[in-house]
Amino acid sequence: MAEIDLNRETVQFLIDRAREFHTQDDVTFDEEPEFDNDDWSQQFSANFASDPYYQEIKTTVEDLEPDQQMTLVALMWVGRGDFSMDEWDDAFKEAEQNWNENTAEYLLGTPMLSDYLAEAIDQLEFAEPR
Repeated sequence: MAEIDLNRETVQFLIDRAREFHTQDDVTFDEEPEFDNDDWSQQFSANFASDPYYQEIKTTVEDLEPDQQMTLVALMWVGRGDFSMDEWDDAFKEAEQNWNENTAEYLLGTPMLSDYLAEAIDQLEFAEPR
C-alpha cells in the first residue's frame, strides 16, 4: 500500500467541511473543473468568497505545503477511480506536474470531493503525523 505524508485528521476535516459546503442549496456546478483553468477558479472563488465552509477549506488547503496539496489531488483522483491504489506514484506525479495555486478551488469545484477523499483514505495508509 502507498504511504502518504499527510495527516489523516486534516483529510477528515476537509471531507467533513466539503460535505457541508457541497450540500448547501446554493452550491451548484455546471461541470467539474480542469486543474489549470484560472478563469474558472477566479469565478468560483468570487461566487463563494463569503461562504464560511468555502473559506475554511480554502484556508486549510492553502496552509498545506505544495506537496501536501498534490497529495490531496492525487487522493481525490484515486477515490474517483482515475488511478488505482497501485498507481499512487503515477497519480502523485500527475498532480505534481499540474500543480498550481488554484488547488483549493479545483478540489472544491469537484462535486463529490468528500466521497472521493473518503474512498481514498479507506484505500491508503497514512504516514504518522510528525
